[in-house]
Amino acid sequence: MRVLVAEDDARVASFVRRGLVQEGFAVDVARDGRSAFHQALHEPYDVVVLDVLMPFVDGVEVLRQVRGQGCRVPVLILSARDTVEDRVRGLDAGADDYLVKPFSLAELTARIRALLRRRGADVAVSVFRVGDLEMDVATRKVTRGGQRVSLTPKEFALLEYLLRNRGNVLTRTMIAEHVWDQHFDSCSNVVDVFIRHLRAKIEGDSPTKLIHTIRGVGYVLSEEAP
Repeated sequence: MRVLVAEDDARVASFVRRGLVQEGFAVDVARDGRSAFHQALHEPYDVVVLDVLMPFVDGVEVLRQVRGQGCRVPVLILSARDTVEDRVRGLDAGADDYLVKPFSLAELTARIRALLRRRGADVAVSVFRVGDLEMDVATRKVTRGGQRVSLTPKEFALLEYLLRNRGNVLTRTMIAEHVWDQHFDSCSNVVDVFIRHLRAKIEGDSPTKLIHTIRGVGYVLSEEAP
C-alpha cells in the first residue's frame, strides 16, 4: 500500500515515514502544500496523511482543491490544531479522519488501516487465499499448505500487493510504485530479485507455481499459468 505523508516538519515526516515503512507501506513525503496537491492528484496513493500548517498552501485548502478535482483518496489530517472548530473544518473539507499531535505511531497506523478497510470490499478483506497459499493481513501470518512462511516486511508487502491483485498482470513499474517509494528506480532489477526471493519461500519444491512471469511486462499471481 502506498501512502503520501504531507508534512513540513522534517523530524515528524521522518518519524512517520520510518514507522510506516517498518509496517510494510511504501511512503512518499511532500514538504509543502503545492507539492502535496500535485502528488495527491497525479500519483496512485492508497492513503494521504496531511498536515494542516504547511508552506504555500495549508492542508485544508489542499484537501478542498484535491476533492474539487474529483480525487477520492482517503485522507487523514494530522495536526496540532485540536479545537472542535479545527476538526469540523478539516472534516467538512473532505477529510476521512483527524488525528491530533502529539500522537502514537501505533494509533496512526491503526487509523490508516481502518481507512483502507472502508475504501472497498477487497481492501476490507483481511485473509487472502490462492490455492493452498493463505495470508492473514491482521496477524501478518502467511502459510503455504498449512506450513508457516517467514517473510521480511518488504516481502510481505510485495505478496500482499500480488494477492490483492490476484489474476491481474502487474507491471514492474506498478509493483515498484506500490511496494517501494516513488523514487525507486523501476528500471533496476530490485523487483525481480524480490520476486525471486518470494518464489523461493512460498513455492520451493511445490509442483504448483503461483507467481508467473509475463515476459517483457511483469508478474501475475494465479493458480493457473496465463
